[in-house]
Amino acid sequence: MTLTLPDFKKARVLIVGDVMVDRYWHGNTSRISPEAPVPVLSIHTCEDRPGGAANVALNMAHLNAQVQLSGITGNDETAFALESQLSKAQIHCHFFKDAEIQTITKLRAIAQHQQLIRLDFEKNLAAATTTHQQLLEQFESLLTHINILVLSDYAKGTLLHVQDFIQRAITKKIPIIVDPKGSDFHKYKGATLITPNLKEFELVVGPCQTEEELIAKGNALLTTHQWQALLITRGEQGMTLLQQDHEPHHFPAQAKEVFDVTGAGDTVIATLAAAIAAGAPLIQATQLANIAAGIVVSKLGTASVTAKELAQTIEIKKSAHPCILTEMQLLQYRREAYKKNEVIVMTNGCFDLLHPGHISYLEAARQLGDRLIVAVNDDTSVSRLKGSQRPINSLADRMTLLAALHCVDWVVSFSEDTPKKLIENILPDILVKGGDYTIEQISGADAVLKNNGQVTVIPFIDGYSSTQLIQKIKAL
Repeated sequence: MTLTLPDFKKARVLIVGDVMVDRYWHGNTSRISPEAPVPVLSIHTCEDRPGGAANVALNMAHLNAQVQLSGITGNDETAFALESQLSKAQIHCHFFKDAEIQTITKLRAIAQHQQLIRLDFEKNLAAATTTHQQLLEQFESLLTHINILVLSDYAKGTLLHVQDFIQRAITKKIPIIVDPKGSDFHKYKGATLITPNLKEFELVVGPCQTEEELIAKGNALLTTHQWQALLITRGEQGMTLLQQDHEPHHFPAQAKEVFDVTGAGDTVIATLAAAIAAGAPLIQATQLANIAAGIVVSKLGTASVTAKELAQTIEIKKSAHPCILTEMQLLQYRREAYKKNEVIVMTNGCFDLLHPGHISYLEAARQLGDRLIVAVNDDTSVSRLKGSQRPINSLADRMTLLAALHCVDWVVSFSEDTPKKLIENILPDILVKGGDYTIEQISGADAVLKNNGQVTVIPFIDGYSSTQLIQKIKAL
């Protein structure tokens, strides 16, 4: 089956669960405190991101799904700021603000991309009985506007009476996906699909020494708790999907390098639910969730994946070439190259029909440094620039041909007419353009120069161009 993106705009999702804020203090540390043997962190940036069920909602919104979020917060500045942030992402928030509690906040102090400490500010929400009743009453009115329900349980108390939500959704024949917590999975009886990680799964069924044991114990849970499916996320071992009366499916991990696993589970359930709500079959939805997980763990901190990133990664995977990267993967490689003091050269183009002029130009560019990045216009941007009959070769084919050249180290695509944003993110040491451009005409040149990099123009060999080749072929 060819993997494609569903129309996520068709997904109408309600998320109920533990809403929280992930707060980050970024800084530098270069000395030890005289008061105690601990590092001193000099803070330069403070950042708040949606966490818990709010991060699930944000992940879905970035996929262009229609999202509603219901939960309990404090009646405080943190809750109002979070609601404002989510509203800007087109998420409809239904928060019950309880003056007796504080909005759950996880504070992380980070230096040089490493987490030094996490501080949690929270009070269990289970005691807010009046608020729970209000939440449930509103829940019933929201069910008429959705085609899937996600219960995001972090054991903070919002879903203390989770069966009340499940039974009402069953009555309305709405699929229910649960991200579970704790050792009691019986409370999720009757849900459609459960998505525990391996640690959570084994907390319930005990250690699994073999694949066969994991599958047998998983199938037993399906029967006992009347679930239609169980998706076990297993980190570097990928994912295992079990369904009633179906053979098990295993999906290998997608990430080449794990940078941060924070929020990866949120991305999985968000992508899975949005895809199912948009009409994708369960197997395809799980494949998309697996790819999304591979993207998000390459990012620092609580993060999300966009529909554009998913589409780009799917297109790249068609080539199956290790030199073809997403932008996030390329940023990882760029960081590693920086540590090794390697000189990074970058160029860009459509490269519709690869010819000797291209080869000569790329070889000359590669000689300027240790690594050569080639950024390639995607098919839509080529059509905008060259006309509706172009490109002749698809993005996957063009990237595969470039990746096969010995002088090219990494290939990445971009969807804008120019690679300006991509260049500003990568910041190569040397930016190269072929032809008769002036430096002022080269996209991204100002950012590279500002970063103390170089910008170089390499003339093309006369007599070679993709347009001329196409015209010559048409004349035959």
